[in-house]
Amino acid sequence: MKKTKKALALILAGLMTASMTACGSGKAAETTQAAADTAAEKADETKEEASADGASYKVGICQLVQHVALDAATEGFKDALTEEFGDKVTFDEQNAQGDSNTCSTIINNFVAEDVDLILANATPALQAAQAGTDTIPVLGTAVTEYGVALGIDDFNGTVGGNISGTADLAPLNEQAAMLKELFPNAKNVGLLYCSAEANSQYQVDTVKAELEKLGYTCEYYAFSDSNDLATIATNAANGCDVIYIPTDNTAAANTEIINNICQPAGVPIIAGEEGICSGCGAATLSISYYDLGVATGKMAVKVLTGEADISEMPIEYAPQFTKKYNKTICEALGITVPDDYIAIEE
Repeated sequence: MKKTKKALALILAGLMTASMTACGSGKAAETTQAAADTAAEKADETKEEASADGASYKVGICQLVQHVALDAATEGFKDALTEEFGDKVTFDEQNAQGDSNTCSTIINNFVAEDVDLILANATPALQAAQAGTDTIPVLGTAVTEYGVALGIDDFNGTVGGNISGTADLAPLNEQAAMLKELFPNAKNVGLLYCSAEANSQYQVDTVKAELEKLGYTCEYYAFSDSNDLATIATNAANGCDVIYIPTDNTAAANTEIINNICQPAGVPIIAGEEGICSGCGAATLSISYYDLGVATGKMAVKVLTGEADISEMPIEYAPQFTKKYNKTICEALGITVPDDYIAIEE
């Protein structure tokens, strides 16, 4: 009987030992598996970080037309992105040659290519991008007034959705004051602009109100495109003492036509931006379009890296404005400018 009890005790002891060993092995296995899972997670995170560090981006650029101001904005934008990403960013740069319908075609191609971001250089390009996509981030540049361009009532400075960017609007009241400073004895001012550009209409409407406060009589001279520009410019030169041209893309692309009409007629031009002024104007309140492009590029970096949400990014404006004059045209027309004006480099 004692032997039987002893045998049973030995058997129970063996079973308990085996059970404890099994439990120990289970805990060890669980610990080993947890460690493996943690290592796997860390490996995945490392891979994700490496992937982020090695990310590449394709940026579509739709520029309305080739002229000095828009070219400079595009150059500044590309330089800012290249400085940040090097060869990890590539550009599909397209020029619409002044045709808004071509802007739409370009934007649709960018959408089909699923580019990472779109730069819309000038108002018609921005309008085409707004119509073409509500998912791909879009940054505008060289756009005068976003509320007008995009049909936003009570615009508060932030577009929202997938659009933001930079504006090239110089203070219109200061442009009117510049005209008064240089031509105090003038009576009639012609407002020469392209009627197809919504922001041009906005600018001449605003400047007209400011000039009328200063005692000038103003008249609109609107051309529909480059085909009737010469006729309308001739009418303006024949009927006015001074002409004002806003930041108008069609005018900027055809300054030689305007200058060949207005300079021989002895009619000076106040221009909304430096590119127009260098081609046909006497003076302008200038911004740097290259710097504007750089600012847009820095916004693009934040969007692409996820540092900023484009829907919350307010429109940015040029930080400073400079009074500049066209030395050749001013000398030809006998215009003396104050000392605080800077000659445009030829």
